[in-house]
Amino acid sequence: MAAAAEPGARAWLGGGSPRPGSPACSPVLGSGGRARPGPGPGPGPGPGPGPERVGARAPGPAAAPGHNFRKVTLTKPTFCHLCSDFIWGLAGFLCDVCNFMSHEKCLKHVRIPCTSVAPSLVRVPVAHCFGSRGLHKRKFCAVCRKVLEAPALHCEVCELHLHPDCVPFACSDCRQCHQDGHQDHDTHHHHWREGNLPSGARCEVCRKTCGSSDVLAGVRCEWCGVQAHSVCSAALAPECGFGRLRSLVLPPACVRLLPGGFSKTQSFRIVEAAEPGEGGDGADGSAAVGPGRETQATPESGKQTLKIFDGDDAVRRSQFRLITVSRLAGAEEVLEAALRAHHIPEDPGHLELCRLPPSSQACDAWAGGKAGSAVISEEGRSPGSGEATPEAWVIRALPRAQEVLKIYPGWLKVGVAYVSVRVTPKSTARSVVLEVLPLLGRQAEGPESFQLVEVAMGCRQAPPCIPTGPGGSGQLLPRWARSWVLTACALTSAVQRTMLMDEQLLLDRLQDIRQMSVRQVSQTRFYVAESRDVAPHVSLFVGGLPPGLSPEEYSSLLHEAVATKGAVVLDVACFAEAERLYMLLKDMAVRGRLLTALVLPDLLHAKLPPDSCPLLVFVNPKSGGLKGRDLLCSFRKLLNPHQVFDLTNGGPLPGLHLFSQVPCFRVLVCGGDGTVGWVLGALEETRYRLACPEPSVAILPLGTGNDLGRVLRWGAGYSGEDPFSVLLSVDEADAVLMDRWTILLDAHEAGSAENGTADAEPPKIVQMSNYCGIGIDAELSLDFHQAREEEPGKFTSRLHNKGVYVRVGLQKISHSRSLHKQIRLQVERQEVELPSIEGLIFINIPSWGSGADLWGSDSDARFEKPRMDDGLLEVVGVTGVVHMGQVQGGLRSGIRIAQGSYFRVTLLKATPVQVDGEPWVQAPGHMIISAAGPKVHMLRKAKQKPRRAGTTRDARADAAPAPEGDPR
Repeated sequence: MAAAAEPGARAWLGGGSPRPGSPACSPVLGSGGRARPGPGPGPGPGPGPGPERVGARAPGPAAAPGHNFRKVTLTKPTFCHLCSDFIWGLAGFLCDVCNFMSHEKCLKHVRIPCTSVAPSLVRVPVAHCFGSRGLHKRKFCAVCRKVLEAPALHCEVCELHLHPDCVPFACSDCRQCHQDGHQDHDTHHHHWREGNLPSGARCEVCRKTCGSSDVLAGVRCEWCGVQAHSVCSAALAPECGFGRLRSLVLPPACVRLLPGGFSKTQSFRIVEAAEPGEGGDGADGSAAVGPGRETQATPESGKQTLKIFDGDDAVRRSQFRLITVSRLAGAEEVLEAALRAHHIPEDPGHLELCRLPPSSQACDAWAGGKAGSAVISEEGRSPGSGEATPEAWVIRALPRAQEVLKIYPGWLKVGVAYVSVRVTPKSTARSVVLEVLPLLGRQAEGPESFQLVEVAMGCRQAPPCIPTGPGGSGQLLPRWARSWVLTACALTSAVQRTMLMDEQLLLDRLQDIRQMSVRQVSQTRFYVAESRDVAPHVSLFVGGLPPGLSPEEYSSLLHEAVATKGAVVLDVACFAEAERLYMLLKDMAVRGRLLTALVLPDLLHAKLPPDSCPLLVFVNPKSGGLKGRDLLCSFRKLLNPHQVFDLTNGGPLPGLHLFSQVPCFRVLVCGGDGTVGWVLGALEETRYRLACPEPSVAILPLGTGNDLGRVLRWGAGYSGEDPFSVLLSVDEADAVLMDRWTILLDAHEAGSAENGTADAEPPKIVQMSNYCGIGIDAELSLDFHQAREEEPGKFTSRLHNKGVYVRVGLQKISHSRSLHKQIRLQVERQEVELPSIEGLIFINIPSWGSGADLWGSDSDARFEKPRMDDGLLEVVGVTGVVHMGQVQGGLRSGIRIAQGSYFRVTLLKATPVQVDGEPWVQAPGHMIISAAGPKVHMLRKAKQKPRRAGTTRDARADAAPAPEGDPR
């Protein structure tokens, strides 16, 4: 028997009876000796409510998807989670599972599903990627809907916020940021996330307030940013156009990352954090009571507290939920409380509670399938025992003789969401495929071209053993099949895809899943997918190697380090080999330097929209204190995380490699002037390999001086602006040109007369964008740099950094170096006589020392008006620390010495030198400064103020009225 279901239909599973040879579970919390009616043949075709729960509370009017509403008496101010209005009176309707609170009049409009059924409604299952715990002000948990008061977790890719002990119940509904070869589609839909909107957010449809700081209310698309009431969102077109940032976003359809053995954190190059909630919050692994966040107190008189485990996996991990029930509660009431605590939507008639032996040895035996012999009666005591109800119980599923299973099409291009088929003890994966294909209109194609794929969402255990024949041999999948398994682990959230063998008995497979976790069945789907032979391909970026070697030398280095055939290539044609190389390389050192191993996707540049100019974002998380880390997370959520790169994890080269074939793109650098120079230098080196050889570069200043950011109007430093507004400013910025300069440092005259050039340093080349200082200016920078190297933890504030600069400057106030006697200067090959100075500075931009105008604004007939794209450098002298302070205070300007395009400086002794804030002591020799090839394209912030964030993030939908009967 089979039937098709319309798109959006809810999930359901039929009943069953014990399969032959399966062990019976004798210790049960059942019906107190009353004969329990045996499970029937299961519901008929199409979605149905199934048997009514015995003893369940009657649902409220027009119960919403999966919710179990009951009328409650309110004892404190309470707000509706649908309309966010205050609930007047003393009565409200509360879902016993997810804590959704509603007016009675709003019940019929509730569209947000309960967490117990949410996995069955996900369009494309995608695992979350949880970062480290942190404080999130006025955020609400997406599972229990309570406010996050203690350090909590958030997804690094989407706006999901959770309590640590709510993570196992989170739905795998993260953003789909790339194609993986399984469920690829060209049309991109809105990805709605409920709640945590700004209190002033307005609905895109009715223009009324949809945000709330009191409850989890309203929805927001995590791609285009459009905000709406959950009811009003149905009036919007399902297709997403990426909103105001559409020209900057890298569309998911243009990024391909084939499945392999890499976790999601590795795929997004995110630093993995310790797994949250492992073993529970407490020492005993306990979680919160039921769906709430209340602290478990001593039970009141007449009540008892029970530990409830969900299957063998929870017992093995010692993770349980606590429930408090009356000592006189019936068996059905206790079972239903246990199911609500674990967010299990199944019919209680198909489940039972079995006693868990108290000793650890018994627990281990229990996990292996053994059982005791006690049965709990209606009175809550074991027959023949004078002891109270045991503390620990485990939820078990009764064996079934048949079951109705939903099969989803794997190509997402048919008119139904799934079809329902009935499986029996003889049903195999192949027989189900033969039965489903005619229902999906693919009967004309050979069944050998299709296979059944199991997709497990929220799975925590390793991929289980799959039987290979009738009855099951308990053997693992062969190597070719195991390499196809995608384990997208994100701490406690994962999505696993397993290709089932043709002989796999599906009823046995379902029973094995329930044995591990009853809830896992509701998070498991079966897809019919085409058996396409996808050529394995993984791009591994290996950084940290010594620079300047030949390809043969790099190959020799990698071959020597990895000692395996094929390890020297970055494009690996085998998933298993790629994973092995990654694990070897990521912690390996070559010549005393750690390597960097990154997994990079393929960018399908031919699929980019014609008007697309995606933004490549580089963030230095060490800049600006903790602001760099926060910006890294924000940009991952506003854009595609594949286009956001952490500079401490491989530098700029991985991002430039990924975008090498993009015909037009822009770059945003978040960091100080040194970070900007680093990225500009990498662009210079890779220019000939880029399809867009001259991308425009914008700056988000996170350093101390930020002189280039000041000149380009990006400000003196980042002070917490909305990252969305920053991206809007980048999109509206004007392109300008800027000179880049090459400094050749030749120290061949270093040695003394006795040793000649034995101590000479090899020549090296340094790139300059802002300025180059020799003497007192560089000496102060060097002292600051050394102080920061000694205690880097103290240099997290821009104000503190400037204070250190002042302190080291005061220490040098009486210092006299007579620099003019220690150097020689040639401009355009003409000798220039230097006045009495302590510092010589070459400036390319009209900002120095945190915004000071060193050249001055007075006109001078001897020199042209300085510009950063005129191909000329200005040479200025300072007489000491006092003079530098006066320049920074706007009281004086520097001593104008020369202007030109070619300079030769001769150092007669070791002298401090700094280039764009990076200082060192340069040995005696020559410094040659000249133009460095073509000018670089920079982005200067437009003078007009960009539109306010959140006002026009997406093209306004047609003026659709609020749905009829809307309670707002």
